[in-house]
Amino acid sequence: MAPLSIDPRSLNADERTVLEHVLSAEFVGASQLRRQLDRTEVIAVWGPDSVSVDLQVRELCEHAALTKTLVPVDAHVHDPSGAYAGEILVWTDRGATLAALEFAWVTDEMPMSLPAVVDNRLSWRP
Repeated sequence: MAPLSIDPRSLNADERTVLEHVLSAEFVGASQLRRQLDRTEVIAVWGPDSVSVDLQVRELCEHAALTKTLVPVDAHVHDPSGAYAGEILVWTDRGATLAALEFAWVTDEMPMSLPAVVDNRLSWRP
């Protein structure tokens, strides 16, 4: 299914918190991606009720220099019992700017919310 375009909007609090958490890891290009957050907006959702979104950096900024389009961070999500529920993936446009935030879930039901950051871990309550 193709993403559903929306009127561009600012990141909401949950999107911002999850992105800040993932981008707090140290890797080549992390500092540049962190500096893009204030200029990043959501331009599409991946489906009705999806928490995965396409992003666009709306102003000129310093580009990251990642060699791949996927941010190299293992951002596993667990439910309150500790069971693995999926992972958060952050995608870039050619390794340079933020392009998407994805909640890749492994549960039976699609998540209706992004995970919370609890004790420096991603925790999701189905």
